[in-house]
Amino acid sequence: MKPHFLVGFALAFVRLCPAGDLTLNEALDRALEKNPRIQQAKAGLEQASGQRLVFRSLALPVAALTVPAGAQGGHRAGQGPIEPIAFVQGVFRQPLFQAAIPASLRRGDLALLVAAQQLNVAVVEQLHLVRGAFYTALFNRSLEELGRSQRQRLEANLTSEQARYEAGSVDRGALARATLLARDLDPKIDEAHRAYGIAILQLATAMGDDLAPGATLPAPQGTLDFTPVNLSLQSETNGALERRPDLRLARLLVRVAREDQRIAASGYYPRLDLNLLGRYIPSTNILQASSGSGQRSDDLVSSEIRAGASYTWRVIDNGKVSGATMRQRSMREVNELQLKKLETSVAGELAGLQNNFRAIAARHESLTKAAGAAEQNIAVVENSWQQGLASELELRTAETGLLSTRTGILEAVYEQQMRRAEWDRATGRYFQFSDGTFTSLPAKN
Repeated sequence: MKPHFLVGFALAFVRLCPAGDLTLNEALDRALEKNPRIQQAKAGLEQASGQRLVFRSLALPVAALTVPAGAQGGHRAGQGPIEPIAFVQGVFRQPLFQAAIPASLRRGDLALLVAAQQLNVAVVEQLHLVRGAFYTALFNRSLEELGRSQRQRLEANLTSEQARYEAGSVDRGALARATLLARDLDPKIDEAHRAYGIAILQLATAMGDDLAPGATLPAPQGTLDFTPVNLSLQSETNGALERRPDLRLARLLVRVAREDQRIAASGYYPRLDLNLLGRYIPSTNILQASSGSGQRSDDLVSSEIRAGASYTWRVIDNGKVSGATMRQRSMREVNELQLKKLETSVAGELAGLQNNFRAIAARHESLTKAAGAAEQNIAVVENSWQQGLASELELRTAETGLLSTRTGILEAVYEQQMRRAEWDRATGRYFQFSDGTFTSLPAKN
């Protein structure tokens, strides 16, 4: 089955009628609010807050409280009847020195920053999808309107040719050729309509809209306009290195790997803890196992508090610490290489986009001049054709040339808008577009 049949099948379950005009800013706002990928990244930010507490817990004290209970008694001399017993026992431990604590505290803060930048990266990716689908929908709708207006002109010629045929001025073959000329644009119009439907589905999906049966699809508002582009490559490159969320995320991942390496290497160093043990006995007749003394009072258990310090140092490493350290070191080196690769590619990517802007501007200017000449030419050929001085081939060639020129102008405008969207993504301007539109505050690191 061909792709356009699949699209037609999908559109049969949703209504392709306008749900109110939708501007680009409104589409972006809806994507920020409802896009599933962005919502997932927001949930990851909340999860990172809990992960930060886990990392910080390494420096916090540990306290435990137990309440043993039971019964004691027997039939020995001097032993009372069986009676219930209970007491309270608590343990408190506070790390005094542990090499992993500073790195673990920093690692917890970095976990929160990484989640924030992952949210920013997800926002940029999804807003770029929304913007591209929005421009694609406008482009294909303009192509469809252009084809319909051109077909309307040809149908007017067909009406004139029909009148001439009924008057006996032309034969039936001339009428058939005029009909074929008018119907020649139908496949292009249908193709533009199908492409518009695909773009609308992509736009609705990226915005997180409901696509259940009976749902109404959005109707983008506006037109694609060609605007001069004058951007400074050097200043934009420097700004991109500071603004781009993916670069900020890559730098944070390098720091994360470095702290993980320090945490792994902390196993080489000793650990010193402060330990407190307290026990409260509400009754003095609780006995412990016989200590071997002849006096029964020596077996009585009483309330007490003990304080001390414990010292632990792994003297012989069986490869657990060194292996973990080497693994984290390799991860840090990989992250550093990825960061360097991203940073070095920024200048080349922006230079390529700037060259595209210049080529598109030159092509647009050339096509605009050619469109005026094509309109004058088709007016002359159409007049000559109606007088019988020009052939259908000449008229068809003139109509095809005008349609091709106007289509080329639309394509140039569309490509410029798409390249501008790429420029905003490459420079980290998806929270403030290069043309000054759409503002949203990113998460800071």
